[in-house]
Amino acid sequence: MLSLAISPCPNDTFIFDPIIQKRIDLEGLKFEYQLHDVETLNNMALRGGVDMIKVSFFTYMLLQQNFVLLDSGSAMGFGSGPILISKNDYSLEDLPNLTVAIPGQFTTAHMLFRIAAPAVKKKEFMVFSEIETAILEGKVDAGVIIHENRFTFEQKGLKKILDLGKFWEQLTGSPIPLGGIIVRKGLGYNIINKLNRIMFRSVEYALKHPSEAMPFVRQHAQEMDELVIQKHIRMYVNENTLSLGTGGKVALSKLQQIAIEKGLIKE
Repeated sequence: MLSLAISPCPNDTFIFDPIIQKRIDLEGLKFEYQLHDVETLNNMALRGGVDMIKVSFFTYMLLQQNFVLLDSGSAMGFGSGPILISKNDYSLEDLPNLTVAIPGQFTTAHMLFRIAAPAVKKKEFMVFSEIETAILEGKVDAGVIIHENRFTFEQKGLKKILDLGKFWEQLTGSPIPLGGIIVRKGLGYNIINKLNRIMFRSVEYALKHPSEAMPFVRQHAQEMDELVIQKHIRMYVNENTLSLGTGGKVALSKLQQIAIEKGLIKE
């Protein structure tokens, strides 16, 4: 029995439905799954003990000695990056004087924010779903939002200061690597190869039979609007999810190189 940990976000539940519901050939492998928010997953991976887990790419870069990234299952693309928002008309020059909410210390969102706004020292780390409310209630001045909050912040009267995804795209010309599926190297070559094939099969099946995954997606999407669910899946599940490809690998290499240059990770 392999332990599997993913987020309840629609893109994850969508691509993992064929595995969890056993709609595809699992090559004799069995999975016991659990669902957690992205930063909980990052911390679980840093502690070790989970065989297969979705993490932020920032976290993966800290774990490359013990984990390997699967070719399928990544969240990566253009126009899908984190967004820095506030209820006030702040500019980038105001940032060093503000308290900014971040959706987790080990998220790629935090990594990008540190690259874009290195002078900001006052940060509050919190679960991504709490950030909009924290801004509206004045607990923080601004916040970096991810996932479905990208589709809802304007309805709540919040304003964009900086699109970190566009910042990344202008900096590198590459899609933004957000998160991926990693597995323990200790599982061995044969199991890791099986997991690579199974993950590809699962993403491919979900894309070909999208309606089959929707009951599982809705079950874990909390009170998310149906339109937001569909937007979420379309944004975060794409050709790079099926396979990283050359473009995905180049984007990851650029992220790692910039992180090393900025002193965010060790070479």
